[in-house]
Amino acid sequence: MAAAKSEPTRILILGGGYVGLYTALGLQKKLRANEASVTIVDPQPHMTYQPFLPEAAAGAIEPRHVVVPLRRVLKRCHVLTARVNKIEHERKTVTVEAADGHIEQLNYDVLVVALGAVPRLLPIPGLAEEGIGIKTIGEAIYLRNHVLTKLDEAASTLDPELRKRLLTFTVVGGGFAGIEALAELEDMTRFATRYYENIQPEDIRWVLVEAAGRILPEVRETLGVWTVEQLEKRGIEVYLSTAAKSFENGRVVLSDGTEFDSDTIIWTAGVKANPVLANSDLPIDKRGRVEATAALQVVGHPDVWTAGDNAAVPDLSRTESDPTATCPPNAQHAVRQARHLAKNIIKVLRGGQPTDYFHKNLGAVAGLGLHKGVADALNLKIKGFPAWLFHRGYHLKAMPTFNRKVRILLDWMLGGLFRREVVSLGQINNPKEEFARASKS
Repeated sequence: MAAAKSEPTRILILGGGYVGLYTALGLQKKLRANEASVTIVDPQPHMTYQPFLPEAAAGAIEPRHVVVPLRRVLKRCHVLTARVNKIEHERKTVTVEAADGHIEQLNYDVLVVALGAVPRLLPIPGLAEEGIGIKTIGEAIYLRNHVLTKLDEAASTLDPELRKRLLTFTVVGGGFAGIEALAELEDMTRFATRYYENIQPEDIRWVLVEAAGRILPEVRETLGVWTVEQLEKRGIEVYLSTAAKSFENGRVVLSDGTEFDSDTIIWTAGVKANPVLANSDLPIDKRGRVEATAALQVVGHPDVWTAGDNAAVPDLSRTESDPTATCPPNAQHAVRQARHLAKNIIKVLRGGQPTDYFHKNLGAVAGLGLHKGVADALNLKIKGFPAWLFHRGYHLKAMPTFNRKVRILLDWMLGGLFRREVVSLGQINNPKEEFARASKS
């Protein structure tokens, strides 16, 4: 008769994004008492629902409502606010840097690698100094205050060239993140001009730069063309098949020779797997992703699981036509993979066999500002107001926790009644300035 296990299985989840949160939620719901302990590690104490970041940046949603506090919802898990530095699976240890700066090693029996992706920056002069992404709630809040502060500065300056620079906003990247951020923020600035006596909507210049020949590659090409037409009708300049060459000192130089000054450069041109994976002994592919089986186990390591943007998971819905096909890095797959992953871990812990992940892509949907959207879903092409409703409905359903769903719904209802907030809280970007000024007086 086999001896009973004296200690619960130690499950360590690296990353608190879609995969980390949903995996932990699934485990804490189904694990029996003392069957396993679950620890989740992330530099932030919350999960961010990234599809809502453009609306948070534009004032349609309260920023706090698009994040889910990990400690609040993972009551049966241990939450550690720390950054992963190294994975040594041979020793079954992970090295992390805690929030207070100290280094420690965590041991585990079962590992879940859910570190996600980071912005893919190109070696473009000035990008690191002048650019800003929109992958975190901090970036969304910063962009909102930054853009509105530029309107305030433009309204008060007497220098026409400076005014032009302040009112020029540049977005690089024509995927979902870039298009939604561009559309929501352009909508916000257009609405805000009614409160400025000397700024008209036509004074504001929004520019989209995309190196490929089309935008929104996730939807069929005709919808991408339609979206460009809608953006141009709003006065947005769209540069396709055009690369950014330089951003030094806010001077934007494009590959077609176009040059202009811009005080706002939003970079959304792609992501890459978390570079921490390169500092591990796990198998990774040429794109830096962990190699996974269809059951979401790391190849050659059945006690290591992975999913989401940092994982090369075979897409069984497409492997018949393309044996090398992997699931695209989007929230739709990440959430479903995480739920499947949690079930598989439970099965294996109890002596069962994991099952393969299979999900046929349902389509894609994007918001293009208030009451505007585009969708390619369920083999239907949807445009305008119906697509906008579909976009909001889909993402409200996908938002984790009932608490956050209700808060976001109330934000939308209040926005419909009283219109969006367009006040700048620019002091957030430099909160000690007034205190320092007072100390010198």
